[in-house]
Amino acid sequence: MAINPQCNLIAVVGGKGGVGKSVFAANFTAALAMELRQPTLLIDCDTKSVGDQNIITGLKPLKTLRELANTTQSLNSTPLQSIVTPHPGGFSYLGAVRGPEEILNVSPENLGKLLDFFARSFKFIVVDLGNDMGPMQHAFLQEATAITIVSTPEILVVQQTQRLINDLLTQTYPKEMFQLVLNKYSNSGLTPQVIGQHLGLNPLALIPADEVTSSASLAASKPFVVVNPKSPLSAAYFDVVRKLTGGVLQKLKTVQRPKPAPAPAAASGGGGTDPAIAAATASGQYDAKTLLKLRVHSELIRTIDLKKILAEAGDNENKEKEMRAKTQRDIGLIVDKEAPDLARDERQKLVKDVLEEALGLGPLEDMLADPAISEIMVNGANKIFVEKGGKVQLSGIKFTSNDHLRRIIERIVTPLGRQINNATPYVDARLKDGSRVNAVIEPLALDGPALTIRKFKKGGINPEKYIEFGSATKNMLDFLKIAVEYGYNVVISGGTGSGKTSLLNMISQFIPAHERVITVEDAAELQMMQEHVVRLETRPPSMEGTNAVTIRDLIKNALRMRPDRIVVGETRDGAALDMLQAMNTGHDGSMTTTHANSPRECLARLETLVMMSGLDLPVSAIRQQIAGAVDLIVQIVRLSDGSRKIISITEVVGMQGDVVTLAEIFKYKETGYDKNRKIIGQFQSTGTVPSFAQEIKDKGGHIPMEIFSNEAPKAAPAPTAGAPKPGAPATPAPPVKKVG
Repeated sequence: MAINPQCNLIAVVGGKGGVGKSVFAANFTAALAMELRQPTLLIDCDTKSVGDQNIITGLKPLKTLRELANTTQSLNSTPLQSIVTPHPGGFSYLGAVRGPEEILNVSPENLGKLLDFFARSFKFIVVDLGNDMGPMQHAFLQEATAITIVSTPEILVVQQTQRLINDLLTQTYPKEMFQLVLNKYSNSGLTPQVIGQHLGLNPLALIPADEVTSSASLAASKPFVVVNPKSPLSAAYFDVVRKLTGGVLQKLKTVQRPKPAPAPAAASGGGGTDPAIAAATASGQYDAKTLLKLRVHSELIRTIDLKKILAEAGDNENKEKEMRAKTQRDIGLIVDKEAPDLARDERQKLVKDVLEEALGLGPLEDMLADPAISEIMVNGANKIFVEKGGKVQLSGIKFTSNDHLRRIIERIVTPLGRQINNATPYVDARLKDGSRVNAVIEPLALDGPALTIRKFKKGGINPEKYIEFGSATKNMLDFLKIAVEYGYNVVISGGTGSGKTSLLNMISQFIPAHERVITVEDAAELQMMQEHVVRLETRPPSMEGTNAVTIRDLIKNALRMRPDRIVVGETRDGAALDMLQAMNTGHDGSMTTTHANSPRECLARLETLVMMSGLDLPVSAIRQQIAGAVDLIVQIVRLSDGSRKIISITEVVGMQGDVVTLAEIFKYKETGYDKNRKIIGQFQSTGTVPSFAQEIKDKGGHIPMEIFSNEAPKAAPAPTAGAPKPGAPATPAPPVKKVG
């Protein structure tokens, strides 16, 4: 509801008690009425008022703000002179309360109606709002033409004034509305220049310190501008009037105000209310607990600079702990102020929730800490799905809004030097623990930001766990261990979410510790156990679309870094050609992953990716490259019951005409379902011994033939790969044959 545009509402506020704000409001109102001779009204709306303006003006109010706001009688038919009290200085007055026994606490909606009524009769309305900006005060501020901020040239007062200004800015009031007045000014305090620089506001006027005149005026309950208009103190007030009405107010009439919103009841302690929270309360969008959390978080943002302390902490673990501890203390103090009667367990949860939203990833933190959750999928603020035990389910946890979700996304990607905005509305990133993150925002994501987090277990999955999970057999992993140790190139093939990267992490543990490994990834998530590892990560283009570093660029650079092996997180474009060339030029034992649903489809996928390199190569040449580079294809799938299994280990044997020939060594065969709809099946050896068994023998190694058998292993020491002990007889080369 907009008030009469012909009326000028001037709010008077102070950052701290004792600055002379109420005395200023009364004398400014008197000076305004005397100078311009226009209908002028002074309203006392200080929450802590005990009838202060009654004493300063020497008036006994006919009606009080408290009485008028709580009346059910229409004011339109009531004579104005029976409501407001006239002052000999030419202005009218409406007190807050009659005395200390009354408390001013009225509905902001009712205040809006009163304000609309008075705006039709008065050219100027001056409102003394006090120091606490609660719902009542915001009802006036939302219609104010100017906000006069009274301060004194003392360091503590200036600091409190800075807090008030920050609060008002947080509430979306334009800074142009703020008019700074330095009261009780003398040459002994801070200079106006220093105060202006600190607050970011140039003082509109300096009111000289004159304790004698002020005290006498207060004792007589008569504004000094009325009884002594020629004094230097009064002259300063008339100067304020001339400065404000000489064009400032007219200019401020065009400044956009915050949209009025019904405010909830004031929180304990008289703290301010965010208009967005007020609007949410009015609409019933959030429950009481969520609203309390929003208020605490809003107050925290006003209290400390979160971006600054996050930047200062950086990657320093000790600083981060100190920062979290201090922030947690600050949140605790705010909670005690906002909700002093909160139960201990509820208080702890509230402090934790606000802390994680301020410094962490909000509602995602508990899910990230839950070892049973392997994937988190956020479809807008209100739908968070998780994968537990291979099954996807709705979590029941929500973000407070899409804006909240977007802030969390930005908190993830910004430290990595990545950006997500309208120009770049999707991004790949990672968390500190190596979990993979993909985010898409509006306008691509129609129902709000979409966030997907693929979690990785700390330290990866060891071979024992892989067997325990039923994802492979010991024979299969023993074979992969030998193949990796002896430098055969491996491509892990699988669909989205099948566990390709986890498997790559696991078999990378078999790389000998002395070898130099270069990893290349879009978002670094591989967890190499070796000491001699160099991790490379791509870089997206800048805002100007330049300076991007691709997988292809990194593979080419890795070749110049004397690698023993190159491990590429995922081959998905023309980088396939560079990867195959690296495998073909002495970097044996290199590994990568790709999206495909079978070993044969994996070959076709690699063929297609090589064609994307931009080189016009004949298909036969591409297939020769693949056959010469890739030794093993490990196919992993995510089955319908959510389990992940290696369903095939296949050797790339060579070329037969224009076709790449394959020989499957191990496979998984499904046989049915159990009563819980879990897939039943068995891992089988096909009986095929890889053609490179002879090469391993020539290198002094050994592949136990038992691992290619479907018979139960005999009680014997576990097979190991490596050179025979000194003096031991050489192992005869096994023929390539079928073994039962």
